[in-house]
Amino acid sequence: MFFIAPGQVLTVTIDTASEHSGWMLLIHPDFLWNTALAKSIKRYDYFDYSVNEALFLSDKEESIINNVVQNIKREYHSNIDKFSQNIIISNIETLLNYAERFYQRQFITRKISNHQILNRLEEFLDDYFNSDEILKTGLPTVQLVAEKLNVSSTYLTNLLRVINGKNTQQHIHDKLIEKAKEKLSTTNLTVAEIAYELGFEHSQSFSKLFKAKTTLSPLQFRQSFN
Repeated sequence: MFFIAPGQVLTVTIDTASEHSGWMLLIHPDFLWNTALAKSIKRYDYFDYSVNEALFLSDKEESIINNVVQNIKREYHSNIDKFSQNIIISNIETLLNYAERFYQRQFITRKISNHQILNRLEEFLDDYFNSDEILKTGLPTVQLVAEKLNVSSTYLTNLLRVINGKNTQQHIHDKLIEKAKEKLSTTNLTVAEIAYELGFEHSQSFSKLFKAKTTLSPLQFRQSFN
């Protein structure tokens, strides 16, 4: 099961040698106009996931989703009255909430693949902070990390939050502080030199982030370590 947002392109390739079944629910944006769902639908992050990050449903979950869709279908084909839109909207919201629940389940149950992504993230950040790339392009962005891991940035952040409660940006900052502590404790480089080696244009920005993460300034950390 997957979701597409307005403006996204969907291409379907059918293998005529095998049988296919399923359904597609298309909703015109105007149908949501002036409803609570028009605003709340933006909180469902999976509309920004890639197609390879689709939701894998168990038989029970598939039955639940199909029942909700059948409710929408029945209401759509019944006599339209002043209650029709609200009832359909309510069922759409139910479907979205179930999907969100099942995605959270998927993040937990697919432990092997999810932890492989986490391991690849740690390896990428280690390599990046130990290479000259950081001097060329600066601190790694969330988008860059997601591209290197072949996942969407939204999916990666949601996955990490479920695994250990941290988003992608926090992982980047944690690795940054780890490397900063290493340089402060094992080299005689100045704070400005360390900031430069870690991709900062201004040492003040580095010192501010370091203190926010550790409650100590870089110099205070170096002094306390010594």
